[in-house]
Amino acid sequence: MNDKPAPDALIEAALLTRAEALGEKALRQLCDPPLSQDKLIDVLGSLKARWHGRALQLVHTAEGWRFQIAPAAVARLGSLHEQRSPRYSRAVMETLAVIAYRQPVTRGDIEDIRGVAVSQNVMQTLLERGWIETVGCRDTVGRPALWATTAAFLADLQLESLESLPPLAELGELVLPEAAPPPDASAPEGKDGDGAG
Repeated sequence: MNDKPAPDALIEAALLTRAEALGEKALRQLCDPPLSQDKLIDVLGSLKARWHGRALQLVHTAEGWRFQIAPAAVARLGSLHEQRSPRYSRAVMETLAVIAYRQPVTRGDIEDIRGVAVSQNVMQTLLERGWIETVGCRDTVGRPALWATTAAFLADLQLESLESLPPLAELGELVLPEAAPPPDASAPEGKDGDGAG
């Protein structure tokens, strides 16, 4: 007698026991024979329905499918963890916002928008967190690196794509101009860098 688990049970177990998201190809190939795309969609839909209203929910992120704590349960469950989520400085968060909304950008672009130098520690923090990466070089003098956000950034912020980022007006104090205004020495955040590295 063959005691192979049903596809939905196998996929559910894989998603519950992996910290990172799993892509659809990997999920299809868990089963023998591999599931069709349509069957996988049915299984994932069934799992989402089964977990609806619970403290865990099945979500689709830029990296794939994963279970995560439902927003309504985060505050209550957070008190169980001794280690709190890291707090990031204003400089780190502003730099990340500039990269997320203006990518790809050079370090010089970030400095022009923020009006202050970007320390190596800020960039290192974002790199270690896995939220940014270099995606090429600008074709200007010095060929400065171009920075962009990663799939891990989208997954950690529970976004499916960059289009899911909130509008800039909702972010509060840091407002990035939609278009570069004329240079104005009295407005340090006003100018988008042009070829700075």
